[in-house]
Amino acid sequence: MDDQEAPSRLTRLTFLGPLSEARAARIVGRLSRAAPATVLDLGCGWGELMLRTLEAVDGATGVGVDVNGEDLARGRESAAGRGLADRVTFVEESAESTRHGPADLVLCLGASHALSSVEPPGHTAAALRALRGLVRPGGRVLLGEAYWQRAPTPAELDSMWPGARADEFHELAGLVDLAVAAGFRPVWIESANSDEWDDFESGYQADLEEWLAAHAGHPSAAETRERVDRHRSSWLRGYRGVLGLAYLTLVPVG
Repeated sequence: MDDQEAPSRLTRLTFLGPLSEARAARIVGRLSRAAPATVLDLGCGWGELMLRTLEAVDGATGVGVDVNGEDLARGRESAAGRGLADRVTFVEESAESTRHGPADLVLCLGASHALSSVEPPGHTAAALRALRGLVRPGGRVLLGEAYWQRAPTPAELDSMWPGARADEFHELAGLVDLAVAAGFRPVWIESANSDEWDDFESGYQADLEEWLAAHAGHPSAAETRERVDRHRSSWLRGYRGVLGLAYLTLVPVG
């Protein structure tokens, strides 16, 4: 595909997840009060929440780790535009068994799968154990993790991603129990609301939808349309109102 004809990617999203400006501001305010000197963002994407935290804490430095080079390039450009280029590093590599850390603040937002090769649902407990070893005493972990808001029906599971299972995620209480078992105390528990989910899912698809409307006859339009329609159906018929995302602010014990 000619680059000039290729659809834009995720330009409508500020955060790579269901997170509103208001909630982000509250989270950054809460985390910055602990004055972290070092921030580690695992599965960072373009690291928007990390960059906002660095802006809020004078002199703090950050490292973002991800395998997507395009997202990392966006993060570097954003950091440079904010005057943060000398305070943050974006590293293109796997977060599993990372050597970056420990840090005063560790962010892992929708990326627990990047910390372990353990299959769901065991990946959550494995990720929490990894995070426990990556945060300094007295520090904070912000974990954004999926959970079931209610038990999915067989029809909903069939409409989700291939191989979706009812035991793939925990309920919210069970997720928090796992954090406690891993050696944390949950100092703040909150979840993305329906507006945040709708904004994220719509923004996730918006660039592609507009491109399809303008390039119906493009050679790659059929494949792109099938992929976009499949994702939308998975959301609207499958996990909308069923899958939740918790934001847990965790403090290590002892």
